[in-house]
Amino acid sequence: MKTRAKTKRGKRAKVRRVMREFKKGNLRSSSGQKVTNEKQAIAIALSEAGLSRNSTKSMSRPRRISATRKRRKR
Repeated sequence: MKTRAKTKRGKRAKVRRVMREFKKGNLRSSSGQKVTNEKQAIAIALSEAGLSRNSTKSMSRPRRISATRKRRKR
């Protein structure tokens, strides 16, 4: 049985809305051109919902240097 990753209801709704726009032919990229590639549409949907890899990495806690690394630099 497949399990779905836990995400907020609002984020799932945003992805659903963007994909419907794509299927209807109304989705446009930031440059204003119509999106014709499904993979590009998925990337836009995840980005708008805040679920893309880059946005989640930047939103996560800042990277900290461990105590052992600090000692090695000295």
